[in-house]
Amino acid sequence: MPTTRTLVLAGITAAVSTAAFTLSAHAGAPTPHDRSAARCTYPADVLDLANWKLTLPTGEEEDPTEITQPELATFSADPWFRAEADCGAVRFRAAVNGVTTGGSSYPRAELREMTDGGEDEAEWSTTDGTHTLVVREAFTALPEERPYVVGAQVHGGDDDVTVFRLEGSSLYITDGDDRHHHLVTDDYALGTEFEAKFVARDGEIDAYYNGRLETTISHDGDTNYFKAGAYTQANCDNSEPCADANHGEVRISRIKVTHS
Repeated sequence: MPTTRTLVLAGITAAVSTAAFTLSAHAGAPTPHDRSAARCTYPADVLDLANWKLTLPTGEEEDPTEITQPELATFSADPWFRAEADCGAVRFRAAVNGVTTGGSSYPRAELREMTDGGEDEAEWSTTDGTHTLVVREAFTALPEERPYVVGAQVHGGDDDVTVFRLEGSSLYITDGDDRHHHLVTDDYALGTEFEAKFVARDGEIDAYYNGRLETTISHDGDTNYFKAGAYTQANCDNSEPCADANHGEVRISRIKVTHS
C-alpha cells in the first residue's frame, strides 16, 4: 500500500502534467495580448482579413495576382505581403517594375474591402449610414526619383475619392484629382506609425490623423469601398532603377472597418 509521501508526490506529478497539457493545448493560439511572445506565419495571424481581398504586384500584364478568402487566411508572399515574425504588423510592398491593374499605371500590394466573409465586393453610399476605416500604419520605404506612396484610401467607382499620400516627407490627404488638397505634415519620417481614419456619412468624408480631424471632403456616391496597403505611385517610366529593390512599402499593425 503506498505511503502518504508517495500519494502526495503522485498528486504533485498529476497537477504538473495537467498544467503542462493545458499550456500545450493553448500554445498555438496566441491572442493579441501575447503577440510579443508569438511568431506569426501569415498576415492573417496579425490582422483580421475576413472581409478583404488582396491585390499583388505580381502576375501577368494588367492581370495582377488577386487572393480572396478562404485562401487569404493562410497566404503570404515575401517580400510583397508578409507578417513580421513577432506579429507586430504586416508589410505591404510594391516595386516600380510590378504588374499593374488595367485601370492604373502604378503597382500595388493592397487590400480591397469585401463583405460576407470575403465573398462579395463591398459597395456603400456616403449618404446612407456611417462607414469608418481605422488604420495604424507607417510608410517604411519610398521609390527613387518619384518618392510617392498611398497608404489608405476611400475608393468610389473607377477612381479614388480621398487617400493618405506620402510624397517625400510631406503627408497629404487628397480630394479626387487634387493630390495636395490638405497637408497633414511636411516633416514625416519613414517608419513613424500613425493612425489614419476616414468617416463617411451625410454626403461627406471626414479624414483624421492621430485622432485629429484634418479635413472634410464632400462626396455623394454609392459605389464606395475602403482600401489599404502600399500603392506605389511610380513605375519604370519615371523611376530608376527598374528593379524589385526600388519600391514603396507600408507597415500596418491594425485595421478595422465598421458600418452602422
